[in-house]
Amino acid sequence: MATNRIKSSYNSWKAAFVFLFPFMLLYSFFTIYPLFNGFIMSFHTGRFGIGEEFVGLTNYIKMFSDKHFYGALLNTLFFVAISTPLIVVFGLLFAVISNSRFKGANFVKIATFLPYVLSISVITSVWVYIFKPYIGLLNNVLMNIGLISEQIMWFDNSLFAWTTITVATLWWTIGFNMIILIAGLQDIPHSLYEASSIDGANRLQQFLFITLPSLSGVLKMVILLQVIASFKLFGQPWLMTGGGPGNSTTPMVQYIYETGFRDWNSGYASTLSYTLLFIMVIVAMIYNRLTKEKEV
Repeated sequence: MATNRIKSSYNSWKAAFVFLFPFMLLYSFFTIYPLFNGFIMSFHTGRFGIGEEFVGLTNYIKMFSDKHFYGALLNTLFFVAISTPLIVVFGLLFAVISNSRFKGANFVKIATFLPYVLSISVITSVWVYIFKPYIGLLNNVLMNIGLISEQIMWFDNSLFAWTTITVATLWWTIGFNMIILIAGLQDIPHSLYEASSIDGANRLQQFLFITLPSLSGVLKMVILLQVIASFKLFGQPWLMTGGGPGNSTTPMVQYIYETGFRDWNSGYASTLSYTLLFIMVIVAMIYNRLTKEKEV
């Protein structure tokens, strides 16, 4: 009996291995190997294998005296701080609207999610046209209704440039968060709302004392995912502002890209990449610790 059980377990393990092996082979080659190879590369200097030289911690020491690194990091942290609350709040707002019973709920849901399926190049092209001076949609509308008397140069001022990036990102990504939050809303028993209505609770009280507490776990996940996504900002500033004016909208990922593929300094680019990864892990750990303590 024991022999049959061992044989059955062995056959199951063998079958699992056969199905998992192709995936694990590709995953190891395209994910695990580059991960370790990139870390090793951060201790070298050279151009992707050409003239590589082991330099130890030189790249990491150099990073701490690199003003462009600090500028890019501050830009990234600024974007994380302004975009995450906006995207989560608007995602929750549209989730509540889409999950309600009014006639246009399905239209709101589809219209909000549709931008998320578009590529970053399409998204940025749309918003560059909207914010572009003289021929752009927004300036002309604002001038026609008398709110402004001259063209606003949206991409020539750092605050305005960040506004364009944030608005484009908000329009592009709230659909993803909305879908996750709708799933959370649909898991809340409707009987809770019925019972609270009988007790005299209004819509605001139901939202504050039933909806938000019931969504706490989903909101925690959505916030963490959005923080990680905001740290990886690249396409919007690269295509909309080019990192300008000056370097005021250059995020970490863009600086890493320029270091590796414009300056051909793969070792230093790897150092910056793993530093960004380390910062993201630390932020995620702090966030999990804080939210866990609140739950307790």
